[in-house]
Amino acid sequence: MMHSTTFKFLFGSFQATIAIFFGLIFQASLVLSATPEYRIDSGDSISIRVYGESDLSVDVMLGESGVVNYPFLGELKVSGLTPAELENVILRGLKGDYLINPSVTVSVTEYRQVFIYGEVQAPGGYSYQPGLTVGKAAALAQGMTERGSEKRIFLTREGMAENQKVRADMSTKLQPGDVITIEQGFF
Repeated sequence: MMHSTTFKFLFGSFQATIAIFFGLIFQASLVLSATPEYRIDSGDSISIRVYGESDLSVDVMLGESGVVNYPFLGELKVSGLTPAELENVILRGLKGDYLINPSVTVSVTEYRQVFIYGEVQAPGGYSYQPGLTVGKAAALAQGMTERGSEKRIFLTREGMAENQKVRADMSTKLQPGDVITIEQGFF
C-alpha cells in the first residue's frame, strides 16, 4: 500500500512534468507560428499619412533605390524597414521644429509581386496578398497544365541566389518577391 506522502510526492512530480511538457509545446507552437514582421522593399506601394497635415501625406510606389523623397525631411531610405519603423523615423523627423505632436501612419497599399513559372496556364507576376500559398498562386495563374507536378515545385525567396531553390508544396506560404517554378511530372 502506498503512503499518502509518497502519493502526494509522485502526483506532484507528475503535475510538474506535465506542466513543463505543455509549457515546452506552447513555446514551440509560438516559434513555429511566428512570422517575421513585413519589411518594405522595391515594388511595394506605401501610404504615409500625417493626421491633419494633407501636405505631408504621400502615396508612393517604392523604386529600385528604396528611397522616398518625403516633404520637409528629404530623401528617406525606407527599403528594409517595417511600416512601424518608418512611422518612427518620420515621427522623429517631424516632431519638435515642424510639428508639436504628429500622428503618423504608414501602410502597405500594394505588396510587391510573386512570380510563378513553369507548368501553369498563365505564368507571370501576381500581386501578393497576406496568406498567399503556392496553391493559391497556381490558381491565380489559371491552374497547372496537364503536365504540372505537385511534387516538383521549387521556390526561390528574395535574398537567395537565383540558382538556389528549395522544395515547396501547394500549402507553402509565400512572401512578396518569391519565385515559384512548377516543373513537369515524370509519367
